[in-house]
Amino acid sequence: MLTPEPIALRRLGKQQALGREVLRFRELIAKLGSGERTSTGLSRAEAEEAMAHLLTGQVDPAQAGAFLIAHRLRRPRACEMAGMLDAYQRQGPTLPSTDRRVVSFGTPFDGRCRDAPVLPLTALLLSAAGLAVVLHGGDAMPVKYGATHAELLTALDLPLQQLSWPQISSLFQQEGLALLHQPRHFPQAETLIPLRERIGKRPPVATLELLWSCCRDQPLQVSGFVHAPTEQLAWETWALREHQEAMTVKGLEGGVDLPNSRVSIAAHHRLGTPIERLVLHARDHGLRADEPELTTLAAWSDQAHAALGGEGPPRGIVTPVAGLTPWPGAAPPPPSAPSSPC
Repeated sequence: MLTPEPIALRRLGKQQALGREVLRFRELIAKLGSGERTSTGLSRAEAEEAMAHLLTGQVDPAQAGAFLIAHRLRRPRACEMAGMLDAYQRQGPTLPSTDRRVVSFGTPFDGRCRDAPVLPLTALLLSAAGLAVVLHGGDAMPVKYGATHAELLTALDLPLQQLSWPQISSLFQQEGLALLHQPRHFPQAETLIPLRERIGKRPPVATLELLWSCCRDQPLQVSGFVHAPTEQLAWETWALREHQEAMTVKGLEGGVDLPNSRVSIAAHHRLGTPIERLVLHARDHGLRADEPELTTLAAWSDQAHAALGGEGPPRGIVTPVAGLTPWPGAAPPPPSAPSSPC
């Protein structure tokens, strides 16, 4: 049967049936995935809006997956990463202030699977030295499903993932140690993990996790990276967010553990000043060695306890990593740079 409805109105009717929120998120997807000639990318405000929708579950899985993969293929810009971090800061948990100098570590949430990690040991050493240390992570997740901070700390008889956020905050203020365990402390972000499993590739949210800190006051942010473009993106993002002080480390498996078998590369970023690069050769300091292999959590626990006692292979990595962290010093930062219009 022929319909009297004008063809021009059919599209409008279909769009209205989808709903305003679906149409709006479709616009944001189009700005990322419309192709080389027409794709514009997102403004900082639009990126925050998109991330907020993802965190609050206002987006159905089809649109959420399309957004994540389109953003990966296009590659995130600094203003987009800044907007996504704005959303995390608004909706995620926040640690209280402390009198200690705060160091926040950003490492891949999908963990370690090749080399024995030493960051949990570094965190304990720095905390004992009077700093406040923040770690971020979750359960085993794609793409590596490697050993997590929660598992490693539990192997040291510190199951911090079992604590509530008020308990973590109290521990942070009293002892200078905190672990944000995403499934327990930031369940909104955890809802994206099933999508990431189905995509099978790291979306820009994985880069966001390297740069994000749950601290109320700006910490010294120490973030790992593998590829040079990621490091450049980190610097540009921190500048847009007027983050006063940060470090990038080309560490083992994208983390912040310095390698002993090759050159170690790090950089110090202070807002408004040139980037300061540091290149270390382990052999120059008598630390040249192969990295200990990660086999089982039980074996790692034995190695870690030995290292805390000053023995065993991991000790040679803990020492330079712990020594590198205070390298920027405690000089007051310069005045903030003007905000970007992005």
